[in-house]
Amino acid sequence: MLINIHCAKCIGIDAVPVTVEVDVATGIGIHLVGLADAAIKESLLRIVTSLQALGFRIPGRKIVINLAPADMHKKGSGYDLPIALGIIAASAQRELPLLDRYLIMGELGLDGTVREVSGALPTVELAAKYGMEGCILPRSSALEASEYGDIDVYGVETMEEVLDILSGDVEMKDLLVKNVKPAVDDARQILTGAMDFSEIIGQEGAKRGLEIAAAGGHNAILIGAPGSGKSSLAKAMAGILPKMNFEESLQTSKIYSVSGKGNTLGGLMKQRPFRAPHYSASVAALLGGGSDNILPGEISLAHNGILFIDEFCEAPKKVLEVLRAPMEDRKVTISRLKSKVEYPADFMLIAATNPCPCGYYGEGDRCSCTPSRRIAYMSKLSGPIMDRIDIQLWMHPIDPKKLVERRPAESSAAIAARVLKAREIQKQRFAKDGIFCNASMNNRLIEKHCPLDEGCRQLLERIIEKMGLSARACSRIIKLARTIADLAGAEKIGMEHISEAAGYRFLDKRNILE
Repeated sequence: MLINIHCAKCIGIDAVPVTVEVDVATGIGIHLVGLADAAIKESLLRIVTSLQALGFRIPGRKIVINLAPADMHKKGSGYDLPIALGIIAASAQRELPLLDRYLIMGELGLDGTVREVSGALPTVELAAKYGMEGCILPRSSALEASEYGDIDVYGVETMEEVLDILSGDVEMKDLLVKNVKPAVDDARQILTGAMDFSEIIGQEGAKRGLEIAAAGGHNAILIGAPGSGKSSLAKAMAGILPKMNFEESLQTSKIYSVSGKGNTLGGLMKQRPFRAPHYSASVAALLGGGSDNILPGEISLAHNGILFIDEFCEAPKKVLEVLRAPMEDRKVTISRLKSKVEYPADFMLIAATNPCPCGYYGEGDRCSCTPSRRIAYMSKLSGPIMDRIDIQLWMHPIDPKKLVERRPAESSAAIAARVLKAREIQKQRFAKDGIFCNASMNNRLIEKHCPLDEGCRQLLERIIEKMGLSARACSRIIKLARTIADLAGAEKIGMEHISEAAGYRFLDKRNILE
């Protein structure tokens, strides 16, 4: 008797259909085919033990299990549950009339418990796309999709619950996760110990620059002496970013779902991710990688949020250069011999670095570095990388008087309100363009949304000529000026907005190594 069970495999942040075919015929032995990896091949012993623990027998006949399509590699333990159900149904040990209506995934324990799998959110999306009645997933995985659409998603903990659902004899609505209220609002993303801007003394210029960066999704770099507050300001940025809208939440949640880091407490991610990999992270850790199962890296995990790299100039140059294409294309493409996977990577890069090895260049005569050492150190900031960083901030040590006075500064809540207002303006502006912030505009959208009057054009022309800017830098100045105008509530870009935007590109007009 041939039985088909619907499953899925994740490629990037999308799932593709996989069918588990189980046939029981004359003969002996269990045969698994369909380009399965070691984890799936090992599953046979788990499945047999689990079925016996639940009182089912293993047919003394030939069992052929095929994972279709047969030319696509399958990986992971999520096919345990479908294979077990196929054996039960194919051997007629239990009637499962609803088996072909659901997409089913799950790992089995030896006692029949169902354990979590990665990629639950794309799996549910695939089931909805193909018009299936619902999904049956491990409960902790199913909770990721509790806010997704109208499709029925069952969260199960044992195989007995799965059998009850598929038999149709028992009402199992209590297992639906659709109406489950999240235990907390994305607890994994709550930033415990995150600093408030009011706790950071001075550095008003840097705070202004980071407010603009947050309002428009722009990249920024903080350069300054040790103790000037670079890392604190970067970490405080997480508190001024607005929550993601539904489309952004869905995209980001799918990335975390396929990487096995989904929100198992329920619902989509609301808080924007803040990723801070160490500067010694490898290229694969940043971009993502793997052999058969290509997973997202830190760049994609920061999608719609912040990628913070401290001690930027300490990182290997090869690692820094891999940021160039994602910063421009806002996606990561990972190619292997037999596969190619694309992950979204629309992130804000916030970098922090000292200006020289000793850290005190530009602070009087405190620097002990030779010009050659400074050149070698700052050469990590290549032209192509700096061309893609819209806001360049030089931070000096805090005035001792301000340190002693400790006057209260503006809170993150007040800054976040202005950022949210600017983001709402951009949301309305780009409602039909498929982007969410000014930094994502291409040349066509710049022409459409950033018209310049004659005075602004002449000013920008003088700035480009004087600073020797590239075409990319020119476009980024216009996008940054659009964000500054949004923060000011201005409908059109003015000369003052162009001037301020150009002022944040001081590395293009000043040789910091002199």
